[in-house]
This record gives sequence, structure tokens and C-alpha cells, in this order.
Amino acid sequence: MSKGTRDFLPREVAKRNYISDTIKTVFRNYGYEQIETPAIERLETLAGKYGDEGDKLLFKILNSGDYLKEVPDEILTSRNSAQVTKYIAEKGLRYDLTVPLARYVVQHQGKIAFPFKRFHIGPVWRADRPQKGRYQEFYQCDADVIGSRWLWSEVELTHIFLDVFAALKIPVKVQINHRRILYLIAKHYGYENHFKEFSTIIDKLDKIGYEGVVNELKRSGISAVNVKESTDGNDLSHFREGLMSSHKSWKDLTLRLKDIFKDWQEEHKHIDELYHVTRNFEGNPLLVFNPYLARGLDYYTGIIWEVVIDKSDERCVNLSLGSIASGGRYDNLTEVFGGQNMSGVGISFGIERIYDVMEELKLFPETIVQGVKVLFVPREPAVEEFTFKQVQTLRNAGVSAEMFFNYVKKQKHYEYATAKGISFIVEVGQDEKATGIFRVKDVSTQQEQRRSTQELIELLKECNN
Repeated sequence: MSKGTRDFLPREVAKRNYISDTIKTVFRNYGYEQIETPAIERLETLAGKYGDEGDKLLFKILNSGDYLKEVPDEILTSRNSAQVTKYIAEKGLRYDLTVPLARYVVQHQGKIAFPFKRFHIGPVWRADRPQKGRYQEFYQCDADVIGSRWLWSEVELTHIFLDVFAALKIPVKVQINHRRILYLIAKHYGYENHFKEFSTIIDKLDKIGYEGVVNELKRSGISAVNVKESTDGNDLSHFREGLMSSHKSWKDLTLRLKDIFKDWQEEHKHIDELYHVTRNFEGNPLLVFNPYLARGLDYYTGIIWEVVIDKSDERCVNLSLGSIASGGRYDNLTEVFGGQNMSGVGISFGIERIYDVMEELKLFPETIVQGVKVLFVPREPAVEEFTFKQVQTLRNAGVSAEMFFNYVKKQKHYEYATAKGISFIVEVGQDEKATGIFRVKDVSTQQEQRRSTQELIELLKECNN
């Protein structure tokens, strides 16, 4: 197993399925349809869509055969990895599910009804440094709307965030911003000509703090007009905290933003876009404005979100994970694949981090891993065929059942049943074969009752309810 990847035991898989099934249920409730795309994409599809830092994290696949044969000697000896890569790797593992979606839409647009509401659940890969909550292989659950600029899509997706985490019982805050508002902030500090670098650095705020952001801005070499303001950590802090705490309503925030940026009224339409979405959640404390929210991916152009754990909940004080879901609007992504410019907006849930949070907070239902209800144990070879037929009868009736294949001490039967969460054990001998009446033992209480096959089916179905 490679560093940054994980194996999952059956119980862990059951819990992960619980998360993805919960998310799927919400997606389908809002009319989203499931699609699949390959894990492998052409590097030209992936490169240049995630910013310079994202491109460095792409997993590249070496060409088959003698992959060095086509590399010119001068390129090979230059030790320039970017130049060499062009000759030795044509494909890579997908970095996310959004860029493959844009490629998918362009290739299949004649078969798709627009606006196209899709969801996709699958693994993605990033050559990141493994740490708690961050893996090199992880699963995403995405929902997107392609082919509509209607802001009600953003309203709908915000509701999906809230519905999913309510269903999973995870206390969260949904942070929201607009990329053009972030641009206005960059402009306010004199970084409008270096917005890409500014947004990449400001996106690290929760990881490295205000002083860390200021130091990175200094080290970046990009100049700012408002040098005093932009190199003062307290000023950066006061600007954000003032915007996040001063408004009593989303309308108040809208007016405050327009006042701060009164010199750039042509940009006020983007502030109105933020208000159009947020006004639908007036009074809901779970949706909060974060003016420094950046979402470091280059393709975002409008509303952006990040979902974080609500640290005001005392259960979450010591949780140190970053965002557990995110998303935003992207207006130009399909165009780079030769298709018409179709606006899109989407959100993504991180299965791994959600799993870790639910484990930490003990939010998984106790019944989540219950699969097999009853274990049949033949006492001797002469009753094996009869025992197997009884097991099949239960299965055909919709009851999950299993037959134990080894002859071992009884204690081993109970250990096996306990390990798998099996509730009942039925031992089968000649008497049971002759009468069709079985001694059914409760694994947890050791109590025993006698039941026919049909009565056992009824008992187990009652337990299931």
C-alpha cells in the first residue's frame, strides 16, 4: 500500500457507503443524475486548470514501452522535468471530478439535456504530502449544473450542503464568497495585477494565519500600491473580522460592501449576485460570509463555498480538519475543450474528511454494519446439504444468512458471529434435519428459542424493523 492511500475493512466500507448513500439520496431528491468518467485523462485535459500549485500535484502516468526513446538528447540532459514530461507522459490520474465533467459535456453535448444536473462519486488523486485528513487517493462526491447562469442553482446547491450535513448530523458552517469580491479586496490592497498570486496566498489563511499570509505576500515579490495596509497583519485581520461580524443581515452586508468599493460600481453586480443567493437564508446561522475565501482553483469565477466544522460546538473544539466540502461557479471551463461556453456551478463533498469527523464524533448509527442476520452451523457433514438449503430459503425470502464452513469449537462460532455483527446462531444436526425445528441462539444474550424455518424468517424480519 502506497503512502497516502488506505485499505478499508468491511466495517469501514459499510460506514463509507452510509456517507455516500446519504449524499446520493439528497442529490437525487434535487433531480441530479449519476454519471461516470475514467480515472485516467490526457494530461493536456488536466494541466493548466488548477493553478501552478495544482499542476505540481498531478499524478502522471509514464508512457508504455521505452518511454525515454522519443526524448531529444538536449532535453534529457537539461534535467528540466517539465520539458521531459511532455515526451514521457501523455496521461495522468484525474485531480478532481470537475475538469473531467467539462470534457465529458463537450464530448457528449448532443446526447445531454440542458441544463445538465449531474452527480458523480469516485476516487481522485493528488501528489500532496500525506497528513491527517489529507490523502493522495481520496473520494469526492460532486453535484454540478451545466448550461445555466441562473443563480437559483447556487441557492439549490447551498440547500444541498445544509440537507446533507443535517442528515449526517455533522455541525458545520457553510462559508460563502464571490471571486469578484475577492478581486475587489485584492484591488483594495493594490494586488489587482497579481490577483492569481494574491488569491493563492490568501487561501492559506486558516492554515498559516494572518502573519503567515503577510510574510508570503512579501516573499512572493509582487508589489502592492497600499504597501502599509497590505503588509500589516492586523489590518488584514481587522478588514475580514469587521466584514464578518458587523452586518446584522445579508442586506446590511450588501450595502457595506458597496460602500467599501464605491469607486468600482461596475463590480456591484457581483455583490448583488451574492445577495441574491444569501437572502434566501436570512436568519440561518449556518451560512456565513468569509471575504477571504478564495478556493485556489483557477477556474472559479463567481459564487464560491467552503464547508467547515462548527468550532462553536463543544464536541468539535479539538478537531483540526480543514474544509469537508466546497464548490463554486465556473464560467469558462467547457470553452477550453472546444465546446461552446456553457456556465457551470458545482459542489464537492470529501468522503475521507467526513468519515474522520463522524468517527471522531461517534455519529455513525450502531446498526450501520449489520449485514448477515443469522449464522447456520452444521454439526456434521451429513447435514451440510440440508443446512445449505435452509440458508438459501432465508436468502430467497430476503433475509441475509450465512453458513459456517469449518468444524471448530463452539466458541469460535460466537467469536466469528460477534466480529461480523451477526445476531443469531443456528446449529443444525440430525434432529433439526428430521423435525425442521431449529434452536435459535441470540449471540448477545445467549437465550435460545425454537423456530421453524418460516418462523425464523418472521423473527429476523421483525428484528430488521
